[in-house]
Amino acid sequence: MRKTKILPWTEEWEKSYSQEEEILKEIIKGELVDIFHIGSTSVSAIGYAKPIIDILMVVKDIEKVDLYNEELRKIGYEPKGENGISGRRYFPKGDENRTHHLHIFQVGNENIKTHLDFKDYLIKHPDDARSYGELKTKLAKQFPKNHYKYQTEKQEFVNELIKKAKNWALKRTSY
Repeated sequence: MRKTKILPWTEEWEKSYSQEEEILKEIIKGELVDIFHIGSTSVSAIGYAKPIIDILMVVKDIEKVDLYNEELRKIGYEPKGENGISGRRYFPKGDENRTHHLHIFQVGNENIKTHLDFKDYLIKHPDDARSYGELKTKLAKQFPKNHYKYQTEKQEFVNELIKKAKNWALKRTSY
């Protein structure tokens, strides 16, 4: 069972993302539309995160992503298919010692906007971001050897943040 390790936010995560972004852009260049650093490591105001870089990649055709599985495997990514989210291709890197999670969606998939709105919301609402970081550290101490329980316990809070982010994004774009 994977352990839950939470660390203070560091600029090294931005550097790690940038390095990985360049490598991934080169591999997926034929299908790539855009690529983003998402998740807690992308929002300094959260203050704490698992040291795993989440990457959101947007592609032209999700079905063609499977053609890149071998190239991605060569650089340490394990193809997991949709892995529970319809329309996604998911690739963790690092087995038990995860370093990256690559989430790939086709242009137009609603999950793209959800992830980006969530990140933007937390950047613009640092109090909510800090509360999220505090919850992460509390749960990591409570469930250090049970990653599943850690994830389950924080999900309700995350779901509330997602709702807030969606409402906030709607207000920003409505006139």
